[in-house]
Amino acid sequence: MIKAEWFYWLVGLSFLVMASQMVTDRSNPKRYGTGAFWGLIGAGFIYSSWVVTKQAPAEPLGAAVLVMACLAGFGFTGRGTPRTTTPEQRTASAAKLGNKLFVPALTIPAVAMACAIGVKHLSFGGEPVLQEGSETILGLGIGAVVALVVGMIMLREKRISVPVQSGRSMLEAMGWAMLLPQMLATLGAIFQVSGVGDQVGKIATSVLPEDSLYIAVVVYCVGMFVFTMIMGNAFAAFPVMTAAVGWPVLIGHFDGNPAAVLAIGMLAGFCGTLVTPMAANFNIVPAALLELKDQYGPIKAQLPTAGVLLGCNILIMALFAF
Repeated sequence: MIKAEWFYWLVGLSFLVMASQMVTDRSNPKRYGTGAFWGLIGAGFIYSSWVVTKQAPAEPLGAAVLVMACLAGFGFTGRGTPRTTTPEQRTASAAKLGNKLFVPALTIPAVAMACAIGVKHLSFGGEPVLQEGSETILGLGIGAVVALVVGMIMLREKRISVPVQSGRSMLEAMGWAMLLPQMLATLGAIFQVSGVGDQVGKIATSVLPEDSLYIAVVVYCVGMFVFTMIMGNAFAAFPVMTAAVGWPVLIGHFDGNPAAVLAIGMLAGFCGTLVTPMAANFNIVPAALLELKDQYGPIKAQLPTAGVLLGCNILIMALFAF
């Protein structure tokens, strides 16, 4: 049986290999801090397997996160000179391959879907081929490995060091912002456990006019939008606003359809993702990778769409969720 933790070990090992490259890269004036940052992430992926099974304490992971925050926050990470192809070589290769460049990228979702739908029902020796409940994440990991092989075959590349170097350069280009969504999602869980959602709920119920369904819908959707802007992730905003307004007011009091209310609420939150720099993986990282002159260019372009979609979600919930 293929276990999910094997995928996490592979990810951790990849980070550790890239971290070792960063430490030895003399073109990066902050190579030690950069290597330490990504090395801690790689070690965390591997070590966390024993934390989940209660075989190791979780405190070292928390200490590692604090060290990583210090390394990134105090500017101890940097970027070296990429050891990849030149822009001219990449332009020529792109012109030659054309739309074939999308094949490796499309391979990942295709393999992931095949694993989640088909392979999950296969068994070998009385055991499932993929660990039960982890078929999707394993499909993603297997798809990434298959896509790597497909890409190397397409480009006739025989050295694994080339994609590793490219991956390292991308990590350094994105920097700490790549981890922001995971950190913010954790923050949402902490908010929920600490009772932030309950306190927001008390404030909302005291302000909302009694039996005013449409105002409650607006408060929930706009709240999801605003909290997502603050926290950078709709999944982080969801437990807070759902505990405050979505479940007790819209579902409990107004008998809303749970699936419709919660799904549309998430869509309203995603509108906030379009207009916040906190959603670094959507808005800031692409601007950095594409070397845009205005790092907030994606946000400015998406702002009108976000406003229209938020209004549509409010209207759809008010008309069809009750």
